[in-house]
Amino acid sequence: MVHHVSRVIGGRTLSIETGLMAKQADGAVTIRYGDTIVLVAVVRADPRPGIDFFPLTVDYREKTYAAGKIPGGFFKREGRPTTKETLTCRVIDRPIRPLFPEGYHDEIQVSANVLSADQQNDPDMLALVGASAALSISNVPFLGPIGAVRLGLVEGRFIVNPTETELATSQLDLVVAGTRDAITMVECGAKEITEDVMVDALRHAHAEIKQIVAMIDELVTRCGQPKIEVAPVTIEDSGLYGDVKGRYWDDFVKALLTPTKLERRNAVRAVKQRAAEEMVPEGDEEAVEKKKELKAIFEQMEYRAIREIIVKQRRRVDGRDLVTVRPITCQVGILPRAHGSALFTRGETQALVVATLGTQIDEQIVDGLIEEYKKKYMLHYNFPHFSVGEAGPIRGPGRREIGHGALAERSLEQVLPAEEEFPYTVRIVSDILESNGSSSMATVCGGTLCMMDAGVKIKKMVAGVAMGLVKEGDDVCILTDILGDEDHHGDMDFKVAGTDAGITGLQMDIKIAGLSDHIMKQALEQARVARLHVLSEMRKVLDQPREAISVYAPKMVLIKINPEKIGMLIGPGGKNVRKIQEDTGAVIEIEDDGTVRISSTAEESVRRAREYVEALTKEVEVGQVYKGKVIQVKEFGAFIEILPGQEGLCHVSELSDRYVENVQDVVKIGDELDVKVILVDDSGRIKLSHRALMKPADGQPPGGGGPGEPRREGPHQGQGGGQGGQRRGGEGDRERQGGPGRDRERGRRR
Repeated sequence: MVHHVSRVIGGRTLSIETGLMAKQADGAVTIRYGDTIVLVAVVRADPRPGIDFFPLTVDYREKTYAAGKIPGGFFKREGRPTTKETLTCRVIDRPIRPLFPEGYHDEIQVSANVLSADQQNDPDMLALVGASAALSISNVPFLGPIGAVRLGLVEGRFIVNPTETELATSQLDLVVAGTRDAITMVECGAKEITEDVMVDALRHAHAEIKQIVAMIDELVTRCGQPKIEVAPVTIEDSGLYGDVKGRYWDDFVKALLTPTKLERRNAVRAVKQRAAEEMVPEGDEEAVEKKKELKAIFEQMEYRAIREIIVKQRRRVDGRDLVTVRPITCQVGILPRAHGSALFTRGETQALVVATLGTQIDEQIVDGLIEEYKKKYMLHYNFPHFSVGEAGPIRGPGRREIGHGALAERSLEQVLPAEEEFPYTVRIVSDILESNGSSSMATVCGGTLCMMDAGVKIKKMVAGVAMGLVKEGDDVCILTDILGDEDHHGDMDFKVAGTDAGITGLQMDIKIAGLSDHIMKQALEQARVARLHVLSEMRKVLDQPREAISVYAPKMVLIKINPEKIGMLIGPGGKNVRKIQEDTGAVIEIEDDGTVRISSTAEESVRRAREYVEALTKEVEVGQVYKGKVIQVKEFGAFIEILPGQEGLCHVSELSDRYVENVQDVVKIGDELDVKVILVDDSGRIKLSHRALMKPADGQPPGGGGPGEPRREGPHQGQGGGQGGQRRGGEGDRERQGGPGRDRERGRRR
């Protein structure tokens, strides 16, 4: 039986339907918004033997047929997940993962497939809402439902689920997920939004989320299945837990208070090892099961101990109070051949971040459900195993690396210069060398410094900090600059990046029921204070972009030409542009709007290529003097090339200030001479004069021959835009002879 529910969200109808497709799944829905449709199916499998974690898998795929497209490339079928698909998988996974019972180990797979895409309504929010709906109507013990919306801010007005067109002018791209009671996940890119506006945006988004949750509740009422019962986890109720805690609690807490990460890890490991040796003697038949139980007990003890230290002692395991940022050191320009580099260290988190400048050829082509576009700015984040003192298989970037890189990229994108000001393609690579909390925010700080070191004219400096939360009853502790252990055992991971004026990037994941507005405001304010501190430390090393880019970076200039001149610049079969590149060694890239990019590693090559391009595309100006070359001689005058590909006629009457019997007596093919442009007619024909630049010989009338010499007349008089024969003198000549009155007096004497 088909069931259908709908609500108007953001001025358009959001509808969810089940019972038509994928009926063998444990739960499946199709969700529609505009002409975008996503199918989400959920399947549960029995747990694998011996598993001690929750195996949740989320897979989101964009079928290109949804947009009426065929995949590009050699293989005409969808392949590995794109960056967009991977990021959407994370957006779905993060808010639903905490909403499963503790100790639940059944294998859950969520599959979302885009069936139709109208290229205006992004399918990612539909996939998240669809996952919540499919889980809610299934027998899986999901503690939802949740809803999700995207929020934009255009001209001071919040827009729910903005279209791609509206997002292009929005100051905010905010994704929010939550239950009916509270927000549980936030993902955001913003153009220096203030903390107060951000809180208002979250409140506005949650109001819409409540409507979506109510819609899913209605669907569950109609067709929801009974949920599987899950026995609660009772580690702390076991007798062994009390025995272990009584014998090792004090030593365990002392080990946890070791200031540095590696020493703390070794101290905790020593306590665990001693407990295992003392409580599970060799030869014990149940040794394997007891050691597994001990592992779970110590994990719970660590959770309790860290939280008690924070709540009761108002201190951290590394000795800090709740608001202090760890010591920061920054270095720039540490790699001699990189275009820009920075080493940013905060406590035991260290990022080596490098900027590389490229040309238009280096832009990334992105092909997806929306129209293909190019990216001039990229940030790639790498998290090697050695950064946490571990060994492991080396593969391509995982979902975590792609997600952290996307957050840092989004946070820095807001301050990039306009293309007209800085036409380079910019790639940033962040290699995490040490990690103990918030390596993505270290990437943001290092990214700012390495771009400034590379001479990228960023608008403002950006820094980031990760906030945490521990909430026990009415006791609330907001932590600034959290450690890895505080992230693992705390209730919130709240990353905030921005300038001194506002927020540019935000990511929040909540493990508890949700946050009140009061806690949210306090966390944002605490993050703002910490961000300003980090910025002040960064400015001590470099406070503005370098004036010049690296000598190893390509030199580039961007000029605009008349689009009608593009053909002339390219030449037949690319002859002209190819010759310029061969002669100068520069690379020339031409766009349809007349934008020309010239680049080379040598500044002289760029300068010479620019002169070539400007000469080929320059507009001839009346009154301007050019050094031209005679390319053709006729009886009535000479054709002279004054700019590459542009020639004009210098009529015989304009070749000399004396009488010319034969044009070849004055000029020959290949001669160079200065000429002045005296006219460009409506047809684009250029009329030149050499005579206008000549000084008359002493005692000779301007523009005329000697006494008794006849004035030249002939059948070619006036051809090609000439002046109708050799004149006695123009206005300019008269001025050189003393003005019009003196000229008339000479005429009377003659």
